[in-house]
Amino acid sequence: MIPISDNIRCRTKPIINYWLIGINVAVFLWELKLDFSGELGYFVNSWGVIPAQISGAITNALLYNNAAWIIVIWRTFSLFVAIFLHGSFSQILGNLLFLWVFGKAVENILGHRRYLGFYLAAGAIAFCVQILAEPSLTVPLIGSNGAIAAVLGAYIMKFPKAKIDTILPLIILYIPIELPAFFYLFWWFVQQLFYGVGSLNIPPVGVNQSGVVFWGQLVGLFIGAGFMRLKR
Repeated sequence: MIPISDNIRCRTKPIINYWLIGINVAVFLWELKLDFSGELGYFVNSWGVIPAQISGAITNALLYNNAAWIIVIWRTFSLFVAIFLHGSFSQILGNLLFLWVFGKAVENILGHRRYLGFYLAAGAIAFCVQILAEPSLTVPLIGSNGAIAAVLGAYIMKFPKAKIDTILPLIILYIPIELPAFFYLFWWFVQQLFYGVGSLNIPPVGVNQSGVVFWGQLVGLFIGAGFMRLKR
């Protein structure tokens, strides 16, 4: 199922949404360059969210009140950097496709600045949930999955009856169909199963190898839906 557009008309141009998509693409191209040069593993392990490092730094800072606070600040910043990193072609394509279709209307409702803050905060909170759920995890967590799940949750809450123009690819045939927006609550989680397709080489152990990844995205959905409900 490939969503391509919706039937919601926007009054303003979704500038922030375009910028978010552009930044994600630019960063992924940079990742490809690093992959070819063998430096991608170092980069992702430096700027991805590694729960064990963050929880360890916070513990040391609270117990000893020393230079560990510098690591805490650095790793806190990584919560926002990691939103723009992706570990596979399928992950970035799936995420940006959903952002393209559902982000425009949400930005139109929230406004440019609030939409940007909403996107970044939702992505960071989703990572925090994953840290709390598995604080000893040493594998980097990256991707805009949590942020885009929040966008999807906000969209469904605001436009529950919206119709999504969808393409159903059947081998060499592409059949256009129209599906209700609620369908994509289910499809969002199904497509996560395929995000390992086209994975980049990120040593030593890859990324996002955790059973709590889905929990972060579920929290993102609730953040988006809850925020839009409070805005009412």
